Amino acid sequence: VRLVESGGGLVQPGGSLRLSCAASGSIFSINAMGWYHQAAPGKQRELVATISSGRGTTYADSVKGRFTISRDNAKNTVYLQMLSLNPEAPAVYYCNALVVSTARSITTNWGRGTQVTVSS
Repeated sequence: VRLVESGGGLVQPGGSLRLSCAASGSIFSINAMGWYHQAAPGKQRELVATISSGRGTTYADSVKGRFTISRDNAKNTVYLQMLSLNPEAPAVYYCNALVVSTARSITTNWGRGTQVTVSS
C-alpha cells in the first residue's frame, strides 16, 4: 500500500491550502484516515484530524474551525482543507491510513509528507 500526499507549498499568513492524499495498492477497504503534522525533524508528529470510514471526524483543538478533513472512498483519497494558516503552522504534513488489504491483513500506512510553509 502506498500513500502519496500533494498540495503543500508556500502560502502567505492567513492563506489557505488543500492537501490531498491518495492511497493505492492491494486495498480491500480503508478504515480511518488522518493527517498529522511535524514542526521539525526529530519532533513528534501530532494529530491534526481523522476521519472514519463512516465520515465521523475528530480535530486537534488548535485547528478546529479552520481545518476540514474529508474523504472520497471511491478514490481512496483523503483531503485536508486548511484556512487561516499562521506562520507557526508546523512544516510537514503526513497522511495516515488504516488499510485492510486484499489478503485481509490490517496495516497502518504513512505517506512521505508534504511541506507547508507559511510566510510573507
